[in-house]
Amino acid sequence: MDIILKYFPELTGRQKEQYAALDGLYHDWNSKINVISRKDIDNLYEHHVLHSLAIAKILRFKPGTTVVDVGTGGGFPGIPLAIMFPEAHFTLIDSTGKKVRVAQEVASAIGLTNCEFLHARMEEVKEKYEFVVSRAVMPLDDLVRIVRKNIADKQKNALPNGLICLKGGELRGEIEKYRKIASLYELSEWYKEEYFETKKGVYLPL
Repeated sequence: MDIILKYFPELTGRQKEQYAALDGLYHDWNSKINVISRKDIDNLYEHHVLHSLAIAKILRFKPGTTVVDVGTGGGFPGIPLAIMFPEAHFTLIDSTGKKVRVAQEVASAIGLTNCEFLHARMEEVKEKYEFVVSRAVMPLDDLVRIVRKNIADKQKNALPNGLICLKGGELRGEIEKYRKIASLYELSEWYKEEYFETKKGVYLPL
């Protein structure tokens, strides 16, 4: 938990309680349904929660913003973001039912009321959202292709509606065709831990 407070010292008491509860909940669920690799579960806060919250460094979602998390797995980045932005609305989608169930149970246990969950493929989803978020789900081109139809027209945030995704490694080839409109963020500019040296955020207005 300390690592979250290090970078987000402004958290309310309620938010601190919710983030603190994630450790026990994910350890418990992970022993039944493997949503985080066994060797990585002890790095939950740095590798999963803090990593997810890099999106909050890119954009602070305004109240009423609708956000869809594509390929949420056990709830990342959706659940950490839903705690951070209690007045935004998050839809967490995954094609694997048991992962959706874990995310749903965790959110319920910490009292998140601004989330809904869908066991579906994004290709099937017709609803519109102001932002799509994701964490290393698929190549950028594929992601853009399936979510472009889901971007709402109405704007209310500091950045135009679009896609914010978290990725690792060399991305120049992947974002080449979008280079005129995409913004690339080095997470190491915000987070000093070694884990983030190769991690990046990509924002793409759509």
